[in-house]
Amino acid sequence: MSKAKRASDEGLWRAARAVTSLKYAHEALVRVMPAPDADPAVRRTFFLRSADVYARVAEIDRGHHHEALYWAKREREKGEAIDAGRAGDRGADR
Repeated sequence: MSKAKRASDEGLWRAARAVTSLKYAHEALVRVMPAPDADPAVRRTFFLRSADVYARVAEIDRGHHHEALYWAKREREKGEAIDAGRAGDRGADR
């Protein structure tokens, strides 16, 4: 990955971490989502970072607290499944 692409991705992740609503979390995370056939380590990192974004949003967007917690758990489980070699659907059903 080029230095410019890496910097762009980090900027998009910064934006994702700054969101304050579940709606904007979904929108921001779509921008950094890797392709379904991306390297498993890249997909794992995405899902675990995505889980952190949703967990943070759960504490801010109280009207969507439980839904955001659901998404945080879902993304964490998907990332951990990749780590454990149980990638299954390869994360394509987002």
